[in-house]
Amino acid sequence: MSCFPETERLCRAYARTSGVATFVIDNKGQVVSPAVRSYSPHSFCRIIRKEPEREKQCAHAHLYGSYQAERFGEAYVFFCPFGLVHWVAPVIENYHLAYALVAGPILMSTPENALVEEILRKNGLTTGEIQKLYGELTRVPYFPPPVVTDMAAVLFATASHLSALDGSKLEQQKEFHEQQASIAGKLQAIKNREGKEKRSYPLEKERELLSKIRVGDKAGAQEILNEIFGYIFFTAGNNLELVKTRVMELVVLLSRAALEGGADGEVIFGLNYQYLREIGDLKSFDEIAYLLSKVMARFTDCVFNLAGVKNIDLIYRAVTYMREHYMEEINLERVARAVNLSPSYFSKVFKEEMKCNFSTYLNMLRVEESKKLLLDKKLPLVEVAGRVGFQDQSYFTKVFKKLVNTSPGEFRKSRGSR
Repeated sequence: MSCFPETERLCRAYARTSGVATFVIDNKGQVVSPAVRSYSPHSFCRIIRKEPEREKQCAHAHLYGSYQAERFGEAYVFFCPFGLVHWVAPVIENYHLAYALVAGPILMSTPENALVEEILRKNGLTTGEIQKLYGELTRVPYFPPPVVTDMAAVLFATASHLSALDGSKLEQQKEFHEQQASIAGKLQAIKNREGKEKRSYPLEKERELLSKIRVGDKAGAQEILNEIFGYIFFTAGNNLELVKTRVMELVVLLSRAALEGGADGEVIFGLNYQYLREIGDLKSFDEIAYLLSKVMARFTDCVFNLAGVKNIDLIYRAVTYMREHYMEEINLERVARAVNLSPSYFSKVFKEEMKCNFSTYLNMLRVEESKKLLLDKKLPLVEVAGRVGFQDQSYFTKVFKKLVNTSPGEFRKSRGSR
């Protein structure tokens, strides 16, 4: 960011005049100041962040705040996973979140009235750690809510000023060129096949993409998305408006997949409206491809419902473990051990965050994976069931029919078009 010296200057000025620590995070939630070694979090936060997993929780909380600030177009005030208050303001470049200014921590109620102890116990801190943190709590500044609202408004005005500056696009360019190289490879593969076989729209790839979105597999979705866009680009020739139309249709499909994966409807519909409007304003194929990648990433993030920031790191780890081991005999107890929680507490948190219980999500994951195998008619149904973790074919059929509204055999006959 070429404007970063100005960003740092304004952060220091804001911190001095408000008495609240102020720092910069990137669009992944990490502190990104070039002078990051000089950034010193509050003593309360330093104790919390000694544990790597808790440090990740803090980063996810800041990221969640920046997403909400971008969504609402104003500063966003939020409680961190450990009970303290922060506010964040987005810096926008090319209609998207580039980085964000974060201020905090503070208290909006006096230490004796704050519910910090209860929150800390829920986060698994020891009695010794809680006592030490209570000693630091007296050093956390206190501001009443109206003052916090005013300070958040000033931070947003600062971020809005920075949004108008011409920031560096080096990181965006890196992502852009990596994506273009991937799409170019897909295009060449399509051209090599042209003439050897009639090439139709890759509906099977579209279904696979939607499956990846539903289970939150961002890397897998990106690979498939590049291939689909390569096909759209190849078949549309130089017709930019046709490409826009096909991409808009794809955005709607992606949003539906995110909703099916458990994303918040209000958030998805808001983003959908924003992205469809932006696509209409784009002037080149490259810009469309880059935006489509960002849309996919955001919708995939929304599947994990970042509103539950206290447990988002836990859910990421649990779902990643399930994706890697769904074909094995895994159960709730095994996954709970993998994320270092008791089965009962993990079950409660999982259901709260994912809006379904553990076994339902595991079955959904296995069924989505089975759909790809069912397209191979040489595989017996009993083998398909076994490969995705079902020990009994009849149970697999029962679960599949419940989730897909058709039997595995009928799904195979229709080539997955249902």
